[in-house]
Amino acid sequence: MKVCIPHEDGLALLGPLPPSVSVTVSVTPDDVEFWVPPFLASPDVVELAAALPRLAVVQLMSAGADRWAGRLRPGVQLCDARGVHDSSTSEWVVAAILAYLRDFPHFVRTGREWSYRQTDELAGKRVLIVGAGSIGAAVEARLAPFEVSVTPVARRARDGVHGVDELPSLLPSADVVVLLVPLTPETTGLVSASFLAAMPDGALLVNAARGPVVDTGAILAETVSGRLGYATDVTDPEPLPASHPLWDLPNVLITPHVAGSVRGLLRRAYALAGDQVRRFAAGEPLINVVVDGY
Repeated sequence: MKVCIPHEDGLALLGPLPPSVSVTVSVTPDDVEFWVPPFLASPDVVELAAALPRLAVVQLMSAGADRWAGRLRPGVQLCDARGVHDSSTSEWVVAAILAYLRDFPHFVRTGREWSYRQTDELAGKRVLIVGAGSIGAAVEARLAPFEVSVTPVARRARDGVHGVDELPSLLPSADVVVLLVPLTPETTGLVSASFLAAMPDGALLVNAARGPVVDTGAILAETVSGRLGYATDVTDPEPLPASHPLWDLPNVLITPHVAGSVRGLLRRAYALAGDQVRRFAAGEPLINVVVDGY
């Protein structure tokens, strides 16, 4: 079985593999059965799959599969990196919330000026997590010491988790709304003008999902008015043009899609990929198989 990975370091990080498995390192695979594309690859990399007649598995390094879902020929299994980004993305979410509420962007902008001011705090906040998957659970666990109340929301209600259809009744009581949903036809534009209007004055929206989950024009209107705050790692369009007005707003915090880009990424991603290769070689079911974009 031929496997293709994009990093030389991945050869050691995959762990022991069966003798029947050969691994090549390339960003452009050549007639492989199991392919690990580069992390945050450009959209056109998906087109390479069409030229691989024996391709059976695409194992992503990203938690999101929106660029790939529905674009592979029947029979090719698409697997995401569920679990790989739990720690890094949940750290980003907590860091973004704290930085925004404690006014770190303001203090950075004022440079060497001793601009003393009272700030908001995280303690006592009501946090709504929209996307109750593995990253959502990691965010909830990391928020636990901060004396907050957390309400998780998923596609469908289950024990301890609300359904997305309940958002209109949940949003008005949320101080912080965290977005962690995958990008699918159902979640594109989920955060609309009406969604934002339901959030209370002074609330903070945190986007660690994908840019198109949020209507850019709608969040711009709410942040220009000063009614809501916005902390985001993703934008629509992405990259966000330097001339875009969101960059200039004091109640907006933007990072350039870096939540998952940490030093431990390759170690965790290749541990998953190695496990998947061993499963596939042994004829065992794969994990993290993407179904309907999830």
